[in-house]
Amino acid sequence: MGFEQSVKAEAPAPVQRNRHVLVTALGITQILAWGSSYYLPAVLAAPIAKDTGWSLALVVAGLSCGLLLAGLVSPVTGRLIQRHGGRPVLAAGSLLLAAGHSLLATATVYPLYLSAWLLMGLGMSSSLYDAGFATLGRLYGRAARGAITNLTLFGGFASTVCWPLSAFLVEHGGWRIACLSYAAIHLAVCLPLHLWVIPPPPPATPAR
Repeated sequence: MGFEQSVKAEAPAPVQRNRHVLVTALGITQILAWGSSYYLPAVLAAPIAKDTGWSLALVVAGLSCGLLLAGLVSPVTGRLIQRHGGRPVLAAGSLLLAAGHSLLATATVYPLYLSAWLLMGLGMSSSLYDAGFATLGRLYGRAARGAITNLTLFGGFASTVCWPLSAFLVEHGGWRIACLSYAAIHLAVCLPLHLWVIPPPPPATPAR
């Protein structure tokens, strides 16, 4: 009897938040994060190369550098989510992506362009699937499997939504305006959703 009471006392408190609302909000931010980072060169690489005179390979190399940095810092991102929950990490990801897009829009020399992608890499590490899945796992434990599956389905619409959006922005304002528009979207849409919808995590269960 005493052991059962002890286990119950150590169990994390239930998260009081509508799971469908949370997954939908994270799904929206995943679509925008993937579409404005990983899929961005699919539409913007050619206009950037034409405008700057850099080769297409150099332009696409920016994404490769960002992805490399995202992979290197992903263990740190996971530990931060385990310790503090997903809300501050995902919110920081929105700020980093906004900063990366802003710097990208003003880059006139290649080192500055690469620096922008490194900022984007930090943002990708703390805003794409890994961070989203870790957030759901931290909130719901083993019961997060269904929510993670649904979030994956949302992310699959990133190219469907953002490729036409990127093409529209480039056609009507150029690639720099497209980057600034994505920066504004991260600040006006993704950041508020991360701050207002994601609940604080339950207390961590002590390791046995």
